[in-house]
Amino acid sequence: MTGKTRFGIIIHYSEIGLKGNNRKIFENQLIRNIREVLKDIGRFRIDRAYGRYLLHLKEEADWEAISERLSRVVGLANFALAEIVAQDVEAMKAAAWQQMSELTFDTFRVVTRRAQKNFPIPSMEVSRLVGSVIGERSGARAEMKTPDVSCYIEIVDNFALIYTRKLPGLRGLPPGTGERAISLLSSGIDSPVASWKIITRGVKVNFVHFHSMPYTSPAALTNTKRLVEILTKYQMTSRLYSVPFVAIQQAIMTTARPEYGVVLYRRSMIRIAETIARKERANALITGESIGQVASQTLANMRAISEPANLPVLRPLSGSNKEEIISIAREIGTFEISTEPYEDCCTLFIPRHPETRANLEIVHEAESKIDLESLEYQAVRETEVLRFKYPAVEEKPRKTTVHVPKQ
Repeated sequence: MTGKTRFGIIIHYSEIGLKGNNRKIFENQLIRNIREVLKDIGRFRIDRAYGRYLLHLKEEADWEAISERLSRVVGLANFALAEIVAQDVEAMKAAAWQQMSELTFDTFRVVTRRAQKNFPIPSMEVSRLVGSVIGERSGARAEMKTPDVSCYIEIVDNFALIYTRKLPGLRGLPPGTGERAISLLSSGIDSPVASWKIITRGVKVNFVHFHSMPYTSPAALTNTKRLVEILTKYQMTSRLYSVPFVAIQQAIMTTARPEYGVVLYRRSMIRIAETIARKERANALITGESIGQVASQTLANMRAISEPANLPVLRPLSGSNKEEIISIAREIGTFEISTEPYEDCCTLFIPRHPETRANLEIVHEAESKIDLESLEYQAVRETEVLRFKYPAVEEKPRKTTVHVPKQ
């Protein structure tokens, strides 16, 4: 960006535009999220302009760094680096040709949106006038359906915006506009994706991870922290509750029928997660279960696992296949971490042939023989809490412990 040429980033949001009387709540939260994610890069003026935002750039602004950050802001439909010019057709022609002259194309189109309706020239006429210059100078042919390149003109407020490249946004609803939920997070592939899907619905998600140290290595917990760091990039702040689970597993393993171990472990995890959810004032739990993906993830087992919960248990991946889940994991940046070798509580003390159709009477009988209430209470008392922030302001996440009064 040199000289007196002015640039800005034109930002279009997605389903926020469908909101009614509470639309401003979503718009204001999205602006706060944009400011927060860019705060260590610089301070930018953001203006509203007819259902879109314009982020004004200083001459020295780092477009690449800004666009990388904006690509993870939930709620954006798309965004683009645009030249800001006067509401004058000759100025639009000059700016459009300058940008198009740097591209190689045989076909093109000009798309004009006239948000400011008092501009005297209709959108189609602006497109025709600008397109005629591009066609004459380039020798390329106009093609409205499938052109090689597009030139976009947006007429808003007292200026026009010219750009040729839109970058896709994440869409969804801005985190902070919904309520809170607690995700049961392992270091595997599925639960980070499930968490991310709920984050994109505007929900603030915090995480609970169950570990079996010292019987397992710290690798699973280390990987889980790295996963939370990635997920925090989509919601700016997160908390991770690290729960010691081995004493509960040992009690279940030595008392209950082996094939019921998985179901009993998961029921205990649900109860602990709900205790933490009450502390967080969260209104739902999240798991990464997908129907039929493994032997224990059947409808009967899911019913048995959910039974202790008073809060709804959300399973956003329940109808997804593994390929779909892996595709999202690659897209959001969690796949490589989730596929690193690890051993966690979900792989320790697992029976060779887990029950696939849990009988609730057998489940209740097994739990009646174990003092799970005391074990779960102690697990919560020994839970560590780690806090994460993005952009990072500390080299390491802060760590504290959580103490919940016994009921």
